[in-house]
Amino acid sequence: MFRAAAQGLIAHAFPILIAQLASIGMMVVDTVVLGHFNSIDLAAVAIGGGIQISVVFALVGVLQAVAPVVAHLHGARRDDEVANVLQQGFWLAVLLALPGVLFLRHPDAVLGISTMDAAVEAKVRQYLGLLAWSLPASLFYRTFYAFCNALGKPRVLMGIGLFSLGLHAFLAWGLALQGWLGEPLGVVGCALSNVLVAWLACLSGALYLAFGPLGRRYRPFANWALPQWATWRELLRLGVPMGLSNLVEITSFTLISLFIASLGAIVVAGHRIVANLSALTYMLPLSLAIATMAALGQAVGAHDRVRARATIRAGLWLAAGSSSLVGLLLWLAAEPVVNAYTDDPGVRLVAVGLIGYVALYQFFDALQTVAGHCLRAYRVTFVPMLVQTFCFWGIGLLGGGWLCYRAPTPLGVAGFWLASVLSLIFAAGLLLPLLSKALTASESMS
Repeated sequence: MFRAAAQGLIAHAFPILIAQLASIGMMVVDTVVLGHFNSIDLAAVAIGGGIQISVVFALVGVLQAVAPVVAHLHGARRDDEVANVLQQGFWLAVLLALPGVLFLRHPDAVLGISTMDAAVEAKVRQYLGLLAWSLPASLFYRTFYAFCNALGKPRVLMGIGLFSLGLHAFLAWGLALQGWLGEPLGVVGCALSNVLVAWLACLSGALYLAFGPLGRRYRPFANWALPQWATWRELLRLGVPMGLSNLVEITSFTLISLFIASLGAIVVAGHRIVANLSALTYMLPLSLAIATMAALGQAVGAHDRVRARATIRAGLWLAAGSSSLVGLLLWLAAEPVVNAYTDDPGVRLVAVGLIGYVALYQFFDALQTVAGHCLRAYRVTFVPMLVQTFCFWGIGLLGGGWLCYRAPTPLGVAGFWLASVLSLIFAAGLLLPLLSKALTASESMS
C-alpha cells in the first residue's frame, strides 16, 4: 500500500510542482529582469512583492478550504454536491477581493512600520497599486486551482502555469528593459505584465470549467446558486485559520525585506534573491503536500484507514527526502546560481552568504509543510494556525529581529534566516505529534 500511495502522490504532485514552479517563476522573472535594471527597482520588487504575496496567500488560504471539502465529498461519492462548493468558493473570492484591492492600493499601514529610501518607497507604491487590479483574477483562479487538485486533475494547471510564465517572461523583458511603451519601465513594466497574465490565466480556467472534462461532469456553471451561508460557514471555519496560517508563514519570510530596508538596497536585493530561491525550493514539498492533502481527504471521506496511513507516510518520506537532496544541490551550486540573478558584486556577496540557511532547513520545512496539509485533510486547522503563529512570528520574525539588530553580536540580515531555521524545526516538532493525534482520533471514529 505504501508503494502504491507513493506512486500516486508522485503522479499527482508532478504537474502541481510544474504549475507551482511556473507560478513562483513569475517572481523569479521579476527579480532576474530587475536585477539587470538597477538595485532600486530590485529592492522595490523585493518589498512590494513580499507585501503582495502576503496578501494573496492569506486570501487564497481561505479559498483553499474548497479543496478538503471537495475531496471529502468526492471520497464519499457525493459528487452531486461538488459544483455547489465551487460556486460558493467563487462568491467568497468576490467578497475577499474587495478589502485586498483596497489594501494594495493604500499600503500606508504596512509601509509605515519601516524606514526606507524615498525612491524605493515610491516604486513600491507604484508596483502595489498596479498589482491590485490582478488580485480578483488571482483569487478566482486559485479557487479553480483548489477544485482541480481536490479531484486529482492538476494537469490543466500545469499547462496554464507554463503558458503564463512564458508570456510573463516575454512581456516583462519587453516592458521593463526594452522600452516597448517608449522607455524601459522597470518595476512598473513587470507589474503591468503580471496584471495581464493574471487575467488571461483566470479566463483560461473559466474556459476549461465551461468546456473541459470537469465541466462536462460537474457542470459548475449550470444552476448557479446565490451565496449560501451554510456552505460559507463551513468554508470559513476551515479557511480562515488556513488563510491566517498562510499569512503567518509567508510573512515570516516576505516581511523580512521590509524589516531590513534600513540596511540598504544592496542588502535587500541580496535577500530578495535568496528569498526567491527559498520560494522555488519550497514548491517541491508544497506540491507533495497538496497532493497528499487531496489523496488523504478522499481516503478520510471513504473511511479507508489503511490508505490514509499509507498516504501520510508516503507524503512525509517523499517530501523530506527530496527536499534534503535539493538543499544539498543548492548549497553546492550557490555561486553560479546567484551569478545568474545579478551583475552587482555587492548583491552577489550578500546572497551567497545567505544560501546556506535555505539549504539547511529543507528537511524540517518539508515535514512541517506535509504535516500541516494532512491536518487540513482532517479538517483540523485552528490549532496548527496557533502553532505556526508561535513558530513563524514568535521565533522567526521576533527572534530574527533580535538576532539582526539587538543580539550582543548583531548578525544583520543573517539573523532573520537563522531564526527561520529554528522556527521550522519547532514547527515540525509540534505539528507531527498533532497529526498523529488527528489520525488516531479519526480511526477511532471510523
